[in-house]
Formats: sequence, structure tokens, C-alpha cells
Amino acid sequence: AGPGRRMTIGKPRKVNQPDLRKRVARIRLAVFDFDGVLTDNTVYVSPDGSEAVRCFRGDGIGLRKLDRLGIGTVVISSELTPVVAARCRKLGIRCVQSAGDKLDALRTIAHEELGLTMEQVAFVGNDVNDLSCLKAVGLPMVVHDAHPDVIPCAEYRTRSPGGLGAVREICDMFERLLAAEPAGGTV
Repeated sequence: AGPGRRMTIGKPRKVNQPDLRKRVARIRLAVFDFDGVLTDNTVYVSPDGSEAVRCFRGDGIGLRKLDRLGIGTVVISSELTPVVAARCRKLGIRCVQSAGDKLDALRTIAHEELGLTMEQVAFVGNDVNDLSCLKAVGLPMVVHDAHPDVIPCAEYRTRSPGGLGAVREICDMFERLLAAEPAGGTV
């Protein structure tokens, strides 16, 4: 939200379909938080301290759609666990772990490595440690069960909760909106 713009906690900004399509058409990189976005925000801890999480298998098909659309993908997580690396390896996407400053990691990837502007980046988050990234990108998105403090920063809020189809929903939305582009170019 810009200066002087008030938002009600818990409600995403309203974006009409043509504006959302224009925003999606600019995106060249989709960045995802891990816990609560690719997972249902639950962790199972075994007696030996190893962790397991629950993920949605359909996300892999969705992420391949983004790849076919020419949109890069990356996971940025503040956690450092083998679970994040293993899931990203399985999905075939890059992951940055132990990101003390997610926005710094995001800027490094977008600007320095890929030469993108922040307007060309989408970020999907779910909690207050994602706020700086959500406020900085061209298309901020949150999962349906995101913390109420981050929902007002979103241009798009999924119908599905994190780890239960939210990532797939976003990928399907990108595909649908980009397929709807008028002949002759982007909107």
C-alpha cells in the first residue's frame, strides 16, 4: 500500500482481473517461502530430532507450468533443514536456506544474478517474516491461511491453504491468465 492508504487487517487489496493479468504478464521470477506455502505449516519431529513436513504433490506439476511459461522459480527459507533442500531437489527448483534477510536474498537473485527489476518478481508468503519481500515485489501473493498481518500486503490471496494446493493454484492462475493474452503480445 502506498503512503496514506489504509487497509483493513485480514483483507487483501482488490485487484481486478485485467490488472492482475497485466501484473502476471510482467513476472519473470516467482519466489516462494517454504514453511506454510509449500507445506501446511506443520512439522513432525521424530525422537532423533529429524523433521518431516507435509507437502502437496500437485505443486510439482504447477511449477513445471511456470517453467514452460519462462518464469523462473526459487524457494527462499529462513530455515536450514534437510527437508527444504530435499523437497526443492525433488521439485527441481533452486532453494536458498538460512536466509536471515529474505529481501536481501531476493534482491541478490533478482537484480544481481538475473538482471530483473522487482516489478518482474512475484513473491508468495504466509507470515510476518515475509513482509519485506511482499512489500518489495511487483506481485505480492499470500496463501489463504496466511497470518492476518500479511494479508493486506497481497495483490492475490489463494483460495487454498498453504501446503494444500496453494502453489498449484497460483501456477494454474498464471497459466490461465497468460493463455488469455490477446494475440500480438503482452498486455
